[in-house]
Amino acid sequence: MLRQRTLKTLTKAVGVGLHSGQRVELTLRPAQPDTGIVFRRVDLSIPVEIPVSVQAVTDTRLASTISNGGAKVLTVEHLMSACAGLAIDNLYVDITAEEVPILDGSSSSFVFLLQSAGVVMQNAPRRFVRVTKPVEIREGEGDNVKWARLEPYHGYKLSFEIQFAHRVVDATGQRFEFDLGLGNYSRDIARARTFGFTKDVEMMRANGLSLGGGLDNAVVMDDYRVLNADGLRYDDELVKHKILDAMGDLYLLGKPLLASYSAFRSGHALNNKLLRALLAQPDAFETVTFEDEKKAPAGFAQVARAW
Repeated sequence: MLRQRTLKTLTKAVGVGLHSGQRVELTLRPAQPDTGIVFRRVDLSIPVEIPVSVQAVTDTRLASTISNGGAKVLTVEHLMSACAGLAIDNLYVDITAEEVPILDGSSSSFVFLLQSAGVVMQNAPRRFVRVTKPVEIREGEGDNVKWARLEPYHGYKLSFEIQFAHRVVDATGQRFEFDLGLGNYSRDIARARTFGFTKDVEMMRANGLSLGGGLDNAVVMDDYRVLNADGLRYDDELVKHKILDAMGDLYLLGKPLLASYSAFRSGHALNNKLLRALLAQPDAFETVTFEDEKKAPAGFAQVARAW
């Protein structure tokens, strides 16, 4: 049986929120089978639980935000991406402010935290959402078109293409494909950092956003070059970060996908609309388990490899 996974023990981190600039403490705790991933705002007078789901996503401007009533947690996608990459099904995320810490701007710090705590198998079958027919969301026309698509695939594969018409971005790889069952998430995707442009950072800060951002947790570019002293971590780091984000956004479904995801200039909003479109078509998906691990997609039975 392909089984669910959680952590062996708890692990903690302290950082600041990318947009809020607030100090935040994060504690990742093991959870029982079929719990899913649940964020807990433990700083509130009465702690509030926010289980991840497509419907829990209430804001997709600049990041993915989940809410339960008046309680919310911003910028959940990097941690969710690490959970998707390492196949973590059940987890409590205790947080002392309204935004997940940005740490180094990628998901590699979360991967380190999860692997340091240890991953254990649980006595319950891992449930997948298997896409059975194509679903697509498309917006805009001509030079402004963007789209995201899910198609049937025995595994989990993501391909993404970016297009910024910016000389620095144009000099990097702008399309990448990653197959979770065949590749190494920790090595190939997790280290890709969020990125931005100096003119946008200045505008966001003037509007009270990106207060915790800087060269230590983002790739920052002006009109001519990457400003980070150590340059890029991958030649195609920018498009790889879009795949990292997409994996986090799509894992807000609450279960791992068996599908091929492809996208052109997509983002948090379009990714969530794609999941809502999928759920709106009951004949486009089914929930499956694998009693015989040999029938699961290649690479899915193993615990995720380290660096």
